[in-house]
Amino acid sequence: MMKKLTNLTLLFLFISSFAFAQGEDVPFDGLPPSPEDGKCYAKCKVPDRYETVQIQKVVKAGTSKTAMAKPVYETATERVMIKEASFKYKFKPAVYETVEKQIMTKAGYCTRKVTPAKYTYKQTNKRLVAEAGGRWVRKKKAPNCFSENPEDCFIMCWEESPAQYAYDSEKILVSEATEDVTQVPAQYKTIKVRVVKTPASYEKVEIPAVYKNFTKRVLVNSNCLESTTTTTDAKYKTVSEKRLVSTGGYTDWVEILCEAKTTDSVVRNVQKALNAKGYAVGSADGIMGIKTRAMLAKYQKENNLPVGNLNMETLKSLGIDAN
Repeated sequence: MMKKLTNLTLLFLFISSFAFAQGEDVPFDGLPPSPEDGKCYAKCKVPDRYETVQIQKVVKAGTSKTAMAKPVYETATERVMIKEASFKYKFKPAVYETVEKQIMTKAGYCTRKVTPAKYTYKQTNKRLVAEAGGRWVRKKKAPNCFSENPEDCFIMCWEESPAQYAYDSEKILVSEATEDVTQVPAQYKTIKVRVVKTPASYEKVEIPAVYKNFTKRVLVNSNCLESTTTTTDAKYKTVSEKRLVSTGGYTDWVEILCEAKTTDSVVRNVQKALNAKGYAVGSADGIMGIKTRAMLAKYQKENNLPVGNLNMETLKSLGIDAN
């Protein structure tokens, strides 16, 4: 447990010595990428990267001597645009087609037939209107009257009249009124009509530019130009020079190995990988000591990797799977 704690403490000091060395100059603005359980991020210092190149340095400058020559001409052909490209619009008439279409010749309607209610009447409450009686009634002349004038003789007869009664009537519903509605559909007929299949439009037509070739006499050289040059080569020597390839600084947020995953086994694998690549750290004891930290930083600088922690790029470069 004390050994693991020592590794974590040394690793923290290793990270702090690089990532926080600039204080407020370190650009730790913004936040790491979207959070994911088990992943850690840090801003890492990337050093300036240099390379050593061999260059030729002038020891003695070369010389040249020129002689004047007569001007020389040649015939050249030049292609000149005499009319710029343009465009025009071409009218495309509409396209028609004949289709069948239904039109209404007579609108639909409804007929309404109403059957009134039917009633019957029942006589009730018989009432006496006039009592039975009689009266004398004058008749035509008697058959045994010999006079031609019927007024000369006539007879009177007594006729009895029966009693007269009246009845109250009660109105009784036999069947209710009904209404029958009949829908008469609309009438249609099919006709042929001419309709637009494709509307009229304008098509843009490109008109290419027009060119013409012209032949002219071109001056190759003139009296003021050198025609013949006699040169003396310069003398050089090869020297080594250190040249800046890329400027260092702080990277964006990069994924690093979290504290919980920085085990003795991971540190031991890092030490073995560094030893294998020629960065001698001594025995792989799983302790992130001063020599291990120095060799790791050197490996990161020389391989253009983020410097200052066990980031995923460095582990991948060393061929170590931290998962």
